[in-house]
Amino acid sequence: MGRIIKALVVLVIFAFIGLTGFAYLGDLTPAQDEVKKPVVLNAD
Repeated sequence: MGRIIKALVVLVIFAFIGLTGFAYLGDLTPAQDEVKKPVVLNAD
């Protein structure tokens, strides 16, 4: 039973390290595009 708990703790530690590494090194910036829309104003 102790081996299972140790393995689970090690797995959680590796998962946390992997998530932290992905957060710092992963490219999470959104793609940017220029958008042009005509605007109709009701100027009487």
